[in-house]
Amino acid sequence: MVFSSLIFVFLFLPVTLLIYYISPMRIRNAILLAASLIFYAWGEPVYIVLMIFSTVFDYVNGVLIERYRHRKVIAQGVLILSMTGSLGILGFFKYAGFVCDNINSLFNLHLQAADLPLPVGISFYTFQTMSYVIDVYRGKVSVQKNLISFGAYVTMFPQLVAGPIVKYEDIAEQLVNRQVTLDRFGEGAELFIRGLAKKVLLANNIGLLWTSVKGVPAGELSVLSAWLGIIAFTFQIYFDFSGYSDMARGLGRMFGFEFMKNFDYPYISRSVTEFWRRWHISLGAWFREYIYIPLGGNRVGKLKQLRNLGVVWFITGLWHGASWNFIIWGLYFGLFVTIEKWFLLKQLQRFPAFVSHVYTLMIVIIGWVFFEFEHLPVAMRFIGTMFGAGAHGFVDNRSLYDLSTNALLLLLLAVCATPYPRQALTYIRTRFARSGTLAAFAVYFLFLVASTAYLVNATYNPFLYFRF
Repeated sequence: MVFSSLIFVFLFLPVTLLIYYISPMRIRNAILLAASLIFYAWGEPVYIVLMIFSTVFDYVNGVLIERYRHRKVIAQGVLILSMTGSLGILGFFKYAGFVCDNINSLFNLHLQAADLPLPVGISFYTFQTMSYVIDVYRGKVSVQKNLISFGAYVTMFPQLVAGPIVKYEDIAEQLVNRQVTLDRFGEGAELFIRGLAKKVLLANNIGLLWTSVKGVPAGELSVLSAWLGIIAFTFQIYFDFSGYSDMARGLGRMFGFEFMKNFDYPYISRSVTEFWRRWHISLGAWFREYIYIPLGGNRVGKLKQLRNLGVVWFITGLWHGASWNFIIWGLYFGLFVTIEKWFLLKQLQRFPAFVSHVYTLMIVIIGWVFFEFEHLPVAMRFIGTMFGAGAHGFVDNRSLYDLSTNALLLLLLAVCATPYPRQALTYIRTRFARSGTLAAFAVYFLFLVASTAYLVNATYNPFLYFRF
């Protein structure tokens, strides 16, 4: 089940909210846990066992670390067991095939890994349980002794599928004490509807253009077609993922939780460093706290700083998928972040905003080519086409047709990738008080109606981060 489906919006969510709010506060975590397990089992009933095991496993590990806190050897042993178990499960399901393929290629062997589908959300909930155990060991958080509450944290369906990655310390108090006012519930509903519209009306529609361009052999693409296609994907992945994150945050608010913002208009950035402060914020924060800083961060010599950055960006790429294109994509961005760290960032700040903005967008757009194409030669051919190498001319009838039919949509996407639409709506609400609130309500109601109408007849409704 996905958020952008009619069965979720008009059946699962209303029924869950109704049961949740008519239930006493003391059992709401249990209601949320049950709803989350149903949500997860809807599409993958077998893997619910894996999720329950991971939950119980790290719940017990947290309790053991707390019990043996003053016996450091035992506490460290439990921590190592927890990390090994969590990473072992993630590695088996996500990376076993990748490892076997590379060993086979290097040593001319014929090892075979089980061809198992990737459990949905495993990368997210594994990182959440790991951060909990690490923070209990560090003494940053108190151990959670209520298995139901811990289960609700791990399996919480609003952010289970695509994050944001929620650290236990951020919602520990909310698991015990949370209240929802009518205003906060309304804010959550607005966030959900906004995210739904971004996903369904924007990401899905521009995704059709990328699907069309991607299906054309490289030698038959013009330069304009290649650029239109990858720009379409650039918008699709942003509105797809950020839309899902908005829906998750909105759902969290409707159930009384506050999740961190996961996107902050990354395409307005003036450097690659700034882009990564604004893109998938929860993942960047996780890597910084649990990998980069423990390795020494920037408090060590330059060579070790380079090592630390290399490790983080290698893992960033690998986290996204078991394929070399993701690793190359991660290292590609790591290279530019490192260059900016040493000298380029200061120069970019001196450039006119337009120049640094174009530089950033160029790096990001080319980076999405590596992200999207699994095979490096295919990605390099596509990049070559973007710059005229092997292209079917600069412009052709197909590219002109694609441009003319998608021009208004592309313009709308460019505007919606900035803070201006939201600022305008906030201004109207503030400036015109009652009438502004009614106008905002009308806008969100139209978003919901339009999204529903699209989903009724939808044949194209992918979720790009589902595979991670």
